[in-house]
Amino acid sequence: MTTEEKLKHFLDTCMEDARMRSSRMLEEYTSALEKDFKEHQQESQHRAGLQVRQETDKIERDMNKKLSARQLELKRALGRKQEELKEKLFARLRERLEAYMKTPEYDRYLEGQIQKALDFARGEDLVIYLDPSDQEKQSGLAGRFPAVRFEISSYPFSGGIRGVLPHSNILMDHSFQTRMEEIREDFHFDFTAGNQNQQKGGSGNVQDR
Repeated sequence: MTTEEKLKHFLDTCMEDARMRSSRMLEEYTSALEKDFKEHQQESQHRAGLQVRQETDKIERDMNKKLSARQLELKRALGRKQEELKEKLFARLRERLEAYMKTPEYDRYLEGQIQKALDFARGEDLVIYLDPSDQEKQSGLAGRFPAVRFEISSYPFSGGIRGVLPHSNILMDHSFQTRMEEIREDFHFDFTAGNQNQQKGGSGNVQDR
């Protein structure tokens, strides 16, 4: 083999080796780039997922906060409306009581309450206080119940009676004012039962306690 042929063979061998090395280096570099790209892609997807979850959580918190505020606002509005309706309802009830106090049934009611107080007193001294609006009834009741000392209360209690047993220091309160306060304290609107004017423990009628 001539020197020229040997040189050519050497060059060919070098070129082939260089191509092989270059190919391997390119493959390794490409593989490294693909690995870096996949890792970057996975990391980006992970960060994006975290960001989405964080944003989702933030949106949910904001929504829950707004819903809670709206619920509180509606609850307050409902409470104000219920109080307004309650005021109208009890104003109407007071009007009906005032009308009732002008009827013979009210006179019989007073006599019944006085008799119950007498039965309870069992001969003990009994003082019955009448509402100032019932002052004209005092003499008639005194004639019917001579064992009772009748007094006109210094402050109104919307009808009914209040009795005192001085020796036993017992107060008997059958005034409409006290009864109204008790009813108002226990009153609530029942929307679940489909009746918005239900009152717990009562029917709205005037009854003996």
